[in-house]
Amino acid sequence: MRPPTIRDVAERAGVSKSLVSLVLRGSDQVRPEKRDAVLRAARELGYRPNAAARSLSEQRTRTVGVLLNDLRNPWFVDLLDGLNSLLHANGLHMLLADARLNRRTGQDPADPLLDLRVDGLVVVGTLPDPAALEAVAGRIPVVLAGSREPAPPGVDVVAGDDERGARLVAEHLIGLGHRRIAHIAGYGAVGELRRGSFEAAMRRHGLTEQAVVEPSDMTEEGGYRTTVRLLSRPERPTAVFAVNDMAAIGVLSAAEELGLRVPRDLSVVGYDNTSIARLRHVWLTTVDNTSHEVGRRAARCLLERFEGPGGAGRVQLATPTLEIRGSTAPAP
Repeated sequence: MRPPTIRDVAERAGVSKSLVSLVLRGSDQVRPEKRDAVLRAARELGYRPNAAARSLSEQRTRTVGVLLNDLRNPWFVDLLDGLNSLLHANGLHMLLADARLNRRTGQDPADPLLDLRVDGLVVVGTLPDPAALEAVAGRIPVVLAGSREPAPPGVDVVAGDDERGARLVAEHLIGLGHRRIAHIAGYGAVGELRRGSFEAAMRRHGLTEQAVVEPSDMTEEGGYRTTVRLLSRPERPTAVFAVNDMAAIGVLSAAEELGLRVPRDLSVVGYDNTSIARLRHVWLTTVDNTSHEVGRRAARCLLERFEGPGGAGRVQLATPTLEIRGSTAPAP
């Protein structure tokens, strides 16, 4: 059997094809009883609008490409939830692409999404070459979410305030009496901002000599290896601030393996307030980087670009908070 058409819906509802078209486009120029009749007929017939034909007529696909740099990081899950909730409420659909996989295959990360003619692009996380987005931004609206890398002209940036978040961690640990505090640092602009803010807070309290910074790859394994080195020192730290929750889980694993109890022997703080941090047997003190709000703000920026394209790029920073749980305590 052939699929039902807009003509079939019109005949079933007893209205014209043009009125059905108005209803399906969400027009407010249709009387409620007529709209109900059209929607009921479409439902009974199992009618689905032809998305391809509509895209041709509207010159829009009503899709938004989302380029994700790291599918393994749980922080991005909450960000995507916030992003998608507002996009969906505005009749837009999200298409996800793995930037890391595309780079490994020698493909420009955004190409698959551009081939699908998305209406806009949201880039989530740190990308190695944000300047490559400049050509894309000349064609469609682009928003960077959760990244603090330099953005091309006309591209909005929405992220958490990493400097404020790292300062909250340092002040919390110093307030608990910790002096030998180590920071497992990350890479990219986000990593540098968190590291710089931590070091500045330690300087303000005259603790520059007690501050230890070790680079890491922001993974659980990286956090574990770095912590083993840190805890093997004669003057081991009494607290560790990890650049993200994934690295902090590695810190907890290393401490347990070396016979240290958290938080009695070692306080541990993460960053991002992911679902992992909220697990009862982990119960990690961490910075809530308002990932859901970052996603919603990124969607709002994109919607505003659709309404009024052009203009200078904006930077919006969401305010983080410190979630104090069971992994920090007064210094031993």
